[in-house]
Amino acid sequence: MSPTRFFPAIPLVVLLIGGMLVGFGPIFMRLAEVNPLASAFWRMALAAPFLWAWTYGVRHRDHAAGKRVDPSMVVILSGLLFAADMSLWHLSLSYTTVANATLLTNFAPIFIALWLWVAYKVRFARAFLIGMVLALVGAALLVGPNASGGKDKLLGDCLGLASAVFYAAYQLTIKDARDAYSTARLMAWSTTATALALLPFALFAPGPFFPTTAAGWLPLLSLALIAQLGGQSIIAYAFAHLPASLSSVSLLIQPLTAAVAAWLIFQEAMLPLQVLGGALLLWGIYLARKGS
Repeated sequence: MSPTRFFPAIPLVVLLIGGMLVGFGPIFMRLAEVNPLASAFWRMALAAPFLWAWTYGVRHRDHAAGKRVDPSMVVILSGLLFAADMSLWHLSLSYTTVANATLLTNFAPIFIALWLWVAYKVRFARAFLIGMVLALVGAALLVGPNASGGKDKLLGDCLGLASAVFYAAYQLTIKDARDAYSTARLMAWSTTATALALLPFALFAPGPFFPTTAAGWLPLLSLALIAQLGGQSIIAYAFAHLPASLSSVSLLIQPLTAAVAAWLIFQEAMLPLQVLGGALLLWGIYLARKGS
C-alpha cells in the first residue's frame, strides 16, 4: 500500500499572498515620479540592502543546511531574466494600459506549460488544463473593460507579451536554484543582479531618474518592500514546494489584486463582467490545484 501524498497547501497559500503583494506593483508605479525603467531599478536597488541584511541574519543556518552562499550562473541568469521582464513590462506601460500590460505579462503559465511539455514531455491532468484556461479567461475578463485603443497600443501589447516569456524563464530558473540556496540568499543575489542590469537603461531612459519630491520616494520604497522584498521573496520560498506549472497559474492572482486595489485606491469601479472574471480566475486556480 503506497503512502498517502499530501498536497502542500501552506506553500500555495504563501504563493497566493506573494502574488497579491506583487499585484500592488502597478499601483505604486502609477504613483512614482520617475521614468518606468527607473522605477524598476529603484524597486531592486532599495530592496537589495534589506535582502542582504536578511542573509546576514540567517548565515549560520545556511551553512548548517549546506546551502550555497556564492553566486552561480543560474542565479545571475535569474537576475538578468527578471531585468528583461521588468524592462519590457515597464516599457509596455508607456504604450498600453496598465490592465493590458499586467494581463499579458501574466501569460507566463502558457509558456511554462509549453516548455515543460516540449523539454520534459510532461503530461498535464485535464483538470489542470481546464483550470489554466479558466484562469486566463477570467484574467482577460477582469482587465478587458479597462483596455483602450491607440496607435501605439499594439507595440505596448507586444512588449507586455514578450515580458511574459522572460517572466516564465525567470520563474523556472528561480525554481531550479531554490534547492541550492536559501530564500534570502537567492533573492539577494538575484535582486542585485537585476538592479545592476537595469541601472544603465534607467539612467538614459527619458524622464527623471530621481524623484522630484521627498514624498516621491514612498511609492518606490513601497515597490521595494512590498512587491520585491515581500512578494517575490515569499514566492521564491513557495516555488521550492510546488510544481512550476501550478505556481505560474496561481500567480494570475496578480491582475485580480491590481484591479481590486485600483478600485479601492483610485475609485476605478469594477463592472459585473470584471467581477465574473475575478470569480473565474479564482475557480481556475482551484481547478489547477486539484489537477496538480
